[in-house]
Amino acid sequence: MVSPLISPKPLKLPGAHVVVTGGSSGIGKCIAIECYKQGAFITLIARDENKLLQTKKEIEKNCVNDKQVVLCISVDVSKDYEQVENVLKQAQEKLGPVDMLVNCAGTSVTGKFEDIEVNSFERLMAVNYLGSVYPSRAVIATMKERRMGRIVFVSSQAGQLGLFGYTAYSPTKFALRGLAEALQMEVKPYNIYVTVAYPPDTDTPGFAEESKTKVNCPSVIL
Repeated sequence: MVSPLISPKPLKLPGAHVVVTGGSSGIGKCIAIECYKQGAFITLIARDENKLLQTKKEIEKNCVNDKQVVLCISVDVSKDYEQVENVLKQAQEKLGPVDMLVNCAGTSVTGKFEDIEVNSFERLMAVNYLGSVYPSRAVIATMKERRMGRIVFVSSQAGQLGLFGYTAYSPTKFALRGLAEALQMEVKPYNIYVTVAYPPDTDTPGFAEESKTKVNCPSVIL
């Protein structure tokens, strides 16, 4: 389920600044809530501003002290690196350096290879892969300077083996593993640890939407 590439020392969450992309719903939202319950300061990043504000209110119900803050930033993490870099710089000016980045932003399209629109392959690679590259790239320099940090990539079980109907999705999740393994080699001397999570089908709004177009593997008789 969760595979730390190198076993890190536990990160102390009280007072830590945790950034969660795709944080307005699903796995990202749950991670943000759990970190907040342990005393962290949270920056939520997602595209839908209304969902962000609703999630902010829900998270704030779990505060453990009156100093905690939930900062919401509406931005598409997959489109413009400079914009992502700027909003994360603003977040760090308000809540301090990022101690942990959790890359949860993602989307899915299912269907047979020849039935999926070509631009869907491009969009999924942008959201699921570059949408994790850009935020990580934006925080890595500060983490190196501080010689501490955690970066989490949320892949999928479809990032461990290819699945029928997921020719657009699986490769984007495989790519995260390659990125994480290569990046860990570079940042290990700086006390920065990279983790890849491989969740199975999870009851989230994204999975509900994906299920509407899910195609089943036909039975094969040999």
